[in-house]
Amino acid sequence: MLGDIWDFWYEYRDVVPKGYIRVLSALQELMDRGVQVYFFQGNHDVWTYSYFEELGMRRLEQPAVVEMDGKRFCLGHGDGLGPVPFGYRFLRSAFHNRVLQFLFSLLHPWIAFRLGNGWSKGNRLARHEEYVFKGKDEPLYKFAEDFAVRNDIDYFVFGHYHTSVDMTLPSGARLLVLKDWMKSSPYLSFDGKTVAVNCN
Repeated sequence: MLGDIWDFWYEYRDVVPKGYIRVLSALQELMDRGVQVYFFQGNHDVWTYSYFEELGMRRLEQPAVVEMDGKRFCLGHGDGLGPVPFGYRFLRSAFHNRVLQFLFSLLHPWIAFRLGNGWSKGNRLARHEEYVFKGKDEPLYKFAEDFAVRNDIDYFVFGHYHTSVDMTLPSGARLLVLKDWMKSSPYLSFDGKTVAVNCN
């Protein structure tokens, strides 16, 4: 899972958000059948600490390079990679700051979740149209273009932008960005030869 699985997630030491039971049940059923589930933190669910690991999932740090059937994949959520603007870098560092996380944890959950869900919902509603990926001008594209040359990558797979992208980089690698799962439930499949983006 490439992150932003939840619109907003904050995990206290002894409290986790209510809801999401159908998603968590489906993931638990997969793991009970022996499927290993990996996840990245997204910018909407950055405050996952240990609950998912307690359920049996494994957290990965981006960019994660994995090899499958002779193909090399670079995976991640996508935010913060490449030459991102200063304002976003500052906001991202604030969200990852341990002191600020601790201060936020002092808020009663009733207040914290209303603030977080309100901000997240406001972000979504402010984007009346689907995000338009800027191609070669996008920080993620620049990251992938440079990383592909130095690491011999065949496929880059990210989320974050909530829009579909399928581009070929100068190195020949493919850059794939999966759309928002709440709208089309996209997932990537690889049969050892072909990579395909599928939607439910």
